[in-house]
Amino acid sequence: MNICFYCDSIFTFGGVQRVLAVVAKALSASHQVTILTMDPPALKDTSLYELNQADITYRHIGYAPLRIREYLPCKTYSLLYKKVLPHTGLTSDGYAQSSFPPSRQRLLAKELNEGNYDVVIGVHAFLSLRLATIRRKLKAKKVIGWMHNSYQAFFENQPAYLGGLKNHFVHQMRKLDEVVVLTHTDALLYKEKLQLSPTVIYNPLTITPRGRSNPDAKRFLAIGRMTPRHKGFDILIEGFAIFAQRNEDWTLDIVGEGPEEAMLRKLIARHNLEERIKLHPFTKDVQAYYAAASVYVLSSRWEGFGLVLTEAMAHGLPIISSDIPTSRELLANAPYAVLFKSEDAKDLASKLQLMSETNELECMGNKALEQSGHFSVATAVKEWENIFK
Repeated sequence: MNICFYCDSIFTFGGVQRVLAVVAKALSASHQVTILTMDPPALKDTSLYELNQADITYRHIGYAPLRIREYLPCKTYSLLYKKVLPHTGLTSDGYAQSSFPPSRQRLLAKELNEGNYDVVIGVHAFLSLRLATIRRKLKAKKVIGWMHNSYQAFFENQPAYLGGLKNHFVHQMRKLDEVVVLTHTDALLYKEKLQLSPTVIYNPLTITPRGRSNPDAKRFLAIGRMTPRHKGFDILIEGFAIFAQRNEDWTLDIVGEGPEEAMLRKLIARHNLEERIKLHPFTKDVQAYYAAASVYVLSSRWEGFGLVLTEAMAHGLPIISSDIPTSRELLANAPYAVLFKSEDAKDLASKLQLMSETNELECMGNKALEQSGHFSVATAVKEWENIFK
């Protein structure tokens, strides 16, 4: 089968990129796989995520700036749709044309049709919406939208990724042959609130574990991109500061980069915790941090899936997580995890204290390691192939 993943990026650091790489590599063992990316050709680095170990074709697509005679009417209609027009199927189709103008539609359709793909998969909501706009122009037997964020992130957060576009999303997604979401929690919300019936495929484990957690290290670990109001590293630092007033032994490592980094460093300095909280850049050898830690902490305000949770489990790490829908689904009644009230630094501090005082970390880690087997690449690939058929 000839499969194409259409994505905005594959040659940069990120959870979506890692999942895409792992799934594409696994599928390439028995299918033709192409990744069509908007990454500039100069960024191409197939050593990232060990993509060079698989037979995958890479193609670049870039969209030139719009000419004024196309830009102005498209921009005008988009504003009218968002501010004035009723959100009907007809106006949604108009917005699809204005938000993804015809010249760009022609370019994408030409690229995908020339590849003679059997299946085309849009990686994330925005690119899936583009595929929905040109679905009738595509020769592919199946066109699939692969969502990488939660219903909450798309429609309920402030700001929401698809704020004010719920009706548009529903109308356009019906044009696709399949929609894939990451959790059963989201699938239920899609059905109840959007009248859509998506397929659930859990993200697989994206790294090969190297080493086991170290309960004696007395180290908390968090990993993720430092983007505003997402990973909750500010909450984690505040919670650790409260915890540190009673504890002098444990430390915290945060691995990540992004626009919040300067703010986080100032917050650490404000609490005089520079010696106990360390920020580290992203690395290809993130397994070393998992293996050196004692407890993993997910402080996110929301998550599409929480990929780091499965990675932490695979390294035998007990987990503290914010009580958000995805974590409740993945960690429900887990004997190796505790949840704290989302965005509550004081409650997080109490859970940090609880983990620091228990003598069951090794036992909890063993149970986490056992559970990680449910997120195998083989299982995910089988589920993808079922959709293709």
